[in-house]
Amino acid sequence: MDTRTIRRTSVVLPCPLAPDRYLSPVTSLSDGHGQLAAFRYTATDLRELHLLDTDLQDGRISGLCTERTRLEKLRIDSVQFSGCDLASLRWSDSRLSRTVFRDCTLVGAALDDLTLDNVLFENCTLDYSVLTRIRCTGPVIFSACSLRETVFATADARTALLDGCTLWLTEFDGGTYRGLDLRGNDLSRIRGLSHLQQIVIDRTQTAQLAEALAVELELGFGDGGGGWRG
Repeated sequence: MDTRTIRRTSVVLPCPLAPDRYLSPVTSLSDGHGQLAAFRYTATDLRELHLLDTDLQDGRISGLCTERTRLEKLRIDSVQFSGCDLASLRWSDSRLSRTVFRDCTLVGAALDDLTLDNVLFENCTLDYSVLTRIRCTGPVIFSACSLRETVFATADARTALLDGCTLWLTEFDGGTYRGLDLRGNDLSRIRGLSHLQQIVIDRTQTAQLAEALAVELELGFGDGGGGWRG
């Protein structure tokens, strides 16, 4: 069983797959029966992708580029996404387990009501995305990802870890984050600190959180001459 481990968090990766020649090549992720297994889907440019009520199991999806993407009520198990660019992604009411996103671009995505269990995002771009009511029921790792101005809204991220990520104006807006591991990141520009009770950090990051709090509270500092400056 392959795993990806960072500190104390380990994600179980998709089951080792047979070489591509043993996976069934498909030209669509919708076969009319709502289920695909042991498949590979490669290098396709689509104007629009809409999947509803579909099971994807034991597969590889690589090089997929879309202009608009809408995914609803998916059940994904042991699937790897690599080098995908899913523009205008709207993904809701779905379950993902043993799933990997590697080198994927999900800029401006709206992810709503997703349940994540053993999911890895590695070297992905999720800038300007909104993750609403995301539930991490098992380990979830964001490694070397860009999360600029991304919002976690009413999320349950107690079993998640972020490592080596860009967290410029990343916002935590409500939710449950006790145990969230934020070590290995620059926290000086994150937002929503009041919601991050009992997270895990290094002692050296305390100064970064103080800087983030000062920015969030729009504090001003006396200049020594009795003046005030922001």
